[in-house]
Amino acid sequence: MEFAGRMQFPLLRPLVIVALETGMRRGEMLSLKQSCVDLAQRVVHLTETKNGDSRDVPLSGHAVAALKDAMSKSSGDERVFPMTGSTVRAAFDRLRLQTRTPDLRFHDLRHEAISRLFEKGLNIIEVASICGHRELKMLKRYTHPRVSELARRLDVRPEPGHAHIS
Repeated sequence: MEFAGRMQFPLLRPLVIVALETGMRRGEMLSLKQSCVDLAQRVVHLTETKNGDSRDVPLSGHAVAALKDAMSKSSGDERVFPMTGSTVRAAFDRLRLQTRTPDLRFHDLRHEAISRLFEKGLNIIEVASICGHRELKMLKRYTHPRVSELARRLDVRPEPGHAHIS
């Protein structure tokens, strides 16, 4: 992607992928150190989070590939994404203009990621532990289940051995 005229911004794509795959906040990703990324175990250890608690974030295959890509481009910096929040904002604004999505904000990627985690079948406790939410009230603000998916799940029969009323 071309950024600010002649400057390249090669880390925006992996940053967006990691955001969508993990639900991590922009600040968490920008402060992430390579030493806290365990690609073999597919986990990231966050030490600097918004609520002050450290947490481990599991990684999908797509997130692992994006992190490998980012770390190969980070020019020897200890941070996986060596850039500032304002740099990300400017690059994302340019992307929004190019894709004609003027209302999309970087933080919306977190909303989408959390909704996707629920769509994958993870429960509230699992999603909260991945995303770092302490309260269900906050987690609900980020969750936008698709009604068509909920309707489909209503027709799923329980597996043998699970309690059900006949």
